[in-house]
Amino acid sequence: MQHQTIQILDFGSQYTQLIARRLRELGVYCAIRPCTDGAPESLDSNIIGLVLSGGPASVLGEDAPAFDEAWLDFDVPILGICYGMQLLSLHHGGRIDRGERREYGRSELTRVGESVLLADFEPTHTVWMSHGDHVSEAPAGFHVIAMTKGDVVAAMESEDGRVFGLQFHPEVTHTDRGEALIRRFAKDVCGATGDWRPEAFIEEEVERLRGTVGEDQVICGLSGGVDSSVVAALLHRAIGDRLHCIFVDNGLLREGERDSVAEEFSEYQLTVVDASDRFLDALAGVTEPERKRKIIGEIFIRVFEEESRKVKGAHFLAQGTLYPDVIESVSVRGPSATIKSHHNVGGLPDDMELTLVEPLRELFKDEARAVGLALGLSEDRVWRQPFPGPGLAVRCLGECSRERLATLRAADAIVRAEIADAGWERKIWQSFCVLLPVKTVGVMGDERTYEEVCAIRAVHSHDGMTASWVELPYDLMGRMSSRVINEVKGVNRVVYDISSKPPGTIEWE
Repeated sequence: MQHQTIQILDFGSQYTQLIARRLRELGVYCAIRPCTDGAPESLDSNIIGLVLSGGPASVLGEDAPAFDEAWLDFDVPILGICYGMQLLSLHHGGRIDRGERREYGRSELTRVGESVLLADFEPTHTVWMSHGDHVSEAPAGFHVIAMTKGDVVAAMESEDGRVFGLQFHPEVTHTDRGEALIRRFAKDVCGATGDWRPEAFIEEEVERLRGTVGEDQVICGLSGGVDSSVVAALLHRAIGDRLHCIFVDNGLLREGERDSVAEEFSEYQLTVVDASDRFLDALAGVTEPERKRKIIGEIFIRVFEEESRKVKGAHFLAQGTLYPDVIESVSVRGPSATIKSHHNVGGLPDDMELTLVEPLRELFKDEARAVGLALGLSEDRVWRQPFPGPGLAVRCLGECSRERLATLRAADAIVRAEIADAGWERKIWQSFCVLLPVKTVGVMGDERTYEEVCAIRAVHSHDGMTASWVELPYDLMGRMSSRVINEVKGVNRVVYDISSKPPGTIEWE
C-alpha cells in the first residue's frame, strides 16, 4: 500500500526531523530526502505536498547547497520554512536581505492581510525564529500574510493559496499553535486524510520482512530496551522460530539488567553472551566519546557475527535503529551535520558479514511504542525509559574502568529506585546518573575526602529530539543526593543538570 506522503527536502536544519515528527503525529506519512537530490521527471501519485526545511547556509552565499529548482515546478502545495522560504522567494524573484544580526528565539508575529494558512489564527502570537537573512520584499504572485518587528516578512502566501513561506519554525514547541499550522497545511491544503497508523505499519512491515528474509534465519540484537524488543516482537510475528535473539552482556549494563532480560525473553530463543571482558579491555584508556561508540559498535557486530555462525542459514542481523539514530549519526541528508555516532549506525564496521534488517528505521520513539503495544508487548516493557545502546560507557565520562563503572552502576540504581518510589518514572522521559571525571574536596566523618562527582539528569521530552529539564521535588533530589553520597564509595558530591536540548543533548556523550 502506498500512503499519502509529504516529501521533506532537507537543507541541513537540525529541526528537519521535527517537521517529520509533527506530520507523523497527524497520521500523515512523510519522508526526508537530501535537498541535493535531483528532481524526478514526475512525482509519484502518492506525494501530495513538499516541505522545504530550514538550514544553516545563506541562500545568497557561496556555501548554499546545490538544489534542483525543478522541484518547485510540480503542481503540489509547497511549504518553505526559514531557509526554505528564502529559497522560494529568490526563485520567484523576491528580495532577500542579509541580516545585520541573527534573530534567534521568541518573536511576536502580527498577521496582515487575508490568508488560507492563517485564516483562524489570532492577530498576534509568539513564534520561534532562527535566521540571519530574511525576505524584505515578497515576489510577484505572493502577498505578505505576517510580519515581525523590524519589518521582517514572517510569512508569505501565493495568490492561489498553494505555496507558502514561513520565516519562523512552526515545528518547534516554542511557536504558539505551530502544530495547528502544520495541520492546516497537511490536511486542508494538501488534502491528507491521515492514513499512517501502527496497525497498518505492522501489516506492511511483516510482509516486507518475509520478502526480505525469505527462508533464512535472523539474528536479533536484543538489549531488552523498547526498540529492540519491538523489533523482536515484529520479527517473531513475521518469521516465528527462525528468529534467534542474542543478548550481549557488555559489562556496561545497569544493575540487574542481564537477569531481567533473560527471564522475560526466554521464549524468543534467547542466547545470553557474556562479552564484558572483551568490551572493557577494548575501552581501557579510551576517553573520547566518538571512539567509545565506534569500539562498542564494532565489538557488538563481531559478537553477533560469531554467534550467527552457530545458526545455520543466518544471514541477517536485526536491530532497533530508530529515525533519530539515523539523523544524528550520519549526514545522509546532504548538508546536515553529524551530532554523534550512534553505536548501531555510525559506529558500525564496513566489513560486516551480516545484512542489516532495521524495521523501525523510519519511526520515532513514540511510534515504536505504539507499534509495540499493538504487537502485544507489556506496558512496562514498552514504556521503559530510554537507555543508550553503548550503555553506561556514555554516562561514565572519561575512562570506563571497572571500578568507575561499579561506582556509576551503584549510584544509578539508587536514582532509579528513588524516582520509581516517588512515582516519577512514567511522568518523565528519562532520568539517570552521569559520573564525571572530576574530583572535589569534601568532608566526611570529620575527614577530608577527594572523590568524584555524580550528576543527576532528568528530562521531559516527546520524541527525544528536544527536551527540557525536570523540576524534581527538592525532597526527592535531597534523598537521592544523600543516599548516593552515603552509600556509594568514591562519590562525595552530587549535582543536578538543568540544561535543555538544544543546546545540550539528553545524554552527556
